[in-house]
Amino acid sequence: MSQNHYQILGVAATASAADIKRAYRRLVVQYHPDKHGGDIRYEEQFKAVAVAYGILGDPGKRATYDFQLAQAVRRLDEERRRQQYRPASQHVYGVPMPPPAPLRTRPPAGSRERHYQRIPKQQPRFNGRDWLLTLLFIGGIVLLALAVKVTMDRVSATSNYENGVRAYASGNLGAAYSFLEETLHFRPDYAPALRRHGELELLLQDAPHAARADFKAALQTPDLSPRDKAATYYYLGRSEAKLSQPEAAEQSFTFSLKLDSTCSAAHLARGEVRLLDLQQAAQAEADFTAGLAQRRRAGQAMPWHFVQLRGLARTALQRYDEARNDYFEVIRANPTDGRTHFLLGKLAAHTGDSAAACEFYRRAVGLGYEYAQAAEKGCK
Repeated sequence: MSQNHYQILGVAATASAADIKRAYRRLVVQYHPDKHGGDIRYEEQFKAVAVAYGILGDPGKRATYDFQLAQAVRRLDEERRRQQYRPASQHVYGVPMPPPAPLRTRPPAGSRERHYQRIPKQQPRFNGRDWLLTLLFIGGIVLLALAVKVTMDRVSATSNYENGVRAYASGNLGAAYSFLEETLHFRPDYAPALRRHGELELLLQDAPHAARADFKAALQTPDLSPRDKAATYYYLGRSEAKLSQPEAAEQSFTFSLKLDSTCSAAHLARGEVRLLDLQQAAQAEADFTAGLAQRRRAGQAMPWHFVQLRGLARTALQRYDEARNDYFEVIRANPTDGRTHFLLGKLAAHTGDSAAACEFYRRAVGLGYEYAQAAEKGCK
């Protein structure tokens, strides 16, 4: 007999409603599929607990279920008694059986029949053809096992990758990382999983060394489309920038733009590396202008940090009016940005307007930008 609802919840049939509720809450947490990686066994147990509580948690349904349970126990006891006291001439299910056949015997064996002759042993012969068939049979079994393993690994890898992509899209980065780890366990050379795993190593784990290894492994496979390869080069450049390798980062961003010239993120990231690390203000300003223009055309949100950096590049190129326009555009979007006020003060100092420079320094200090304090003291 299968388990009844009381046995599923682990309570007695006389348990109170509070005991049943406590048992249900404990088992729901214990068998929740998310705690066991989606294992179907725990999913079935989780469903059984939910069904059991749906009946036992309702007083009316529980009364009906107790009555049905008592009726089932009573019928079972009656059937057991009927089987114990059935007539000897009846079958186990109560069907009349025919009378047993009479016992038949034969005369004892004679001396001739009791004399056994020895059969000579024959040596087995295993020729070359037999060896060949045996080896072919063993080889077939090995190949079949390998084919089954490869197929199952691919199926498991694909399933885990799809689950990881869904978790990534929904913002559940921890679950996505676990699914992608399982994917690479089954298929270590699966390029899309390597790329996504590298992104999470960079964004979630802050491990640029591991991320760079994943991106390079993905780029060595032929499975990536040109667009995915461009994205992989972009993230490889970000990893190299974090590892203080600006030349390698600039080269990776350049490869990304060769494959996908519409990748505004690669333009902006390359401009930042060229400006802050390689001191190439002219090339950086061109990258910022191209990347920001692409984002405007696509209707995407404006990254004000890069507008600010373009102003910094234009200041280095002595294009002060354009730099001032960039800084004021950032302030209109974020009036409390103390760093932009500080940069406007530096720009005013470059143009010889010390009064405006001191006023912008004071505003930057008032907005909490500590680096402006030394400049403000110079005004006093």
